[in-house]
Amino acid sequence: MSFTHRHLLGIEHLSPVDIGAILDLAETYVDLNRRTDKRSDVLSGLTQINMFFENSTRTQASFELAGKRLGADVMNMAMQASSIKKGETLIDTALTLNAMHPDLLVVRHPHSGAVDLLAQKVNCAVLNAGDGRHEHPTQALLDALTIRRAKGRLHRLSIAICGDIAHSRVARSNILLLGKMENRMRLIGPPTLMPSQVAEFGVEVFDDMEKGLQDVDVVMMLRLQRERMDGGFIPSEREYYHRYGLDAEKLARAKDDAIVMHPGPMNRGVEIDGTIADDINRSVIQEQVEMGVAVRMAAMELLARNRRAELAA
Repeated sequence: MSFTHRHLLGIEHLSPVDIGAILDLAETYVDLNRRTDKRSDVLSGLTQINMFFENSTRTQASFELAGKRLGADVMNMAMQASSIKKGETLIDTALTLNAMHPDLLVVRHPHSGAVDLLAQKVNCAVLNAGDGRHEHPTQALLDALTIRRAKGRLHRLSIAICGDIAHSRVARSNILLLGKMENRMRLIGPPTLMPSQVAEFGVEVFDDMEKGLQDVDVVMMLRLQRERMDGGFIPSEREYYHRYGLDAEKLARAKDDAIVMHPGPMNRGVEIDGTIADDINRSVIQEQVEMGVAVRMAAMELLARNRRAELAA
């Protein structure tokens, strides 16, 4: 496979061929993860350090499980108790870790660009597990794999991303990835939750949920990110659900075989009706979680190959 990247910092610099390479390899890990013996040795002898400066359940557990199943030595750093809390800078932390000779560094950080800065200061491969409002590349890749498996293809689909677009790194990464794969993209949400530069994204924009969902193949709901809001972006959660929460009536506007997605964690009754979220005929939310482990295994294997080649050179 011609995947030549040293880091996985975002979708922006990946080509459709790169995306295909990750997804194709991830397919093999979906099969491995469903076996009784889920172990592989492709990362044997390598060290993976997970640094999560923001709370995470799915992503951190997924990366930890991915590394262990591939045979890596995995260390989770408790960043809330780290020296950063004592005033150490991110760069000093990076230099300290670099001296320990890790091979893979998985980083989530609340500030956009922090992971890219860290990648410039270390010798190992860095995977972005989400940085501020910037990107969350492995989430977009697992979403892409979920769509491809459910719809049989990853091109020329009509895909709606709904909700809090402005604060969502998931939305940004998905717009980039799904756009590269020649899909028709729609963004749906209140004007207060749309990015100011939305006109540059090459997408259709709707503030009416029912119009926006008309005849789409994929409905991707987003979490309302109150922790990133510093003002009155919505009148109330009840009003938000009435206008932008996904229920059976709104979903009826989409195609009969449209799938429903959500990156989690979900606010049931705010972004999505619980019955829709649990509908095994429409919802692929649990499949997204499963695909997350496989995609992260694939991404780490590809980066590890390049890391080993670099060390051998």
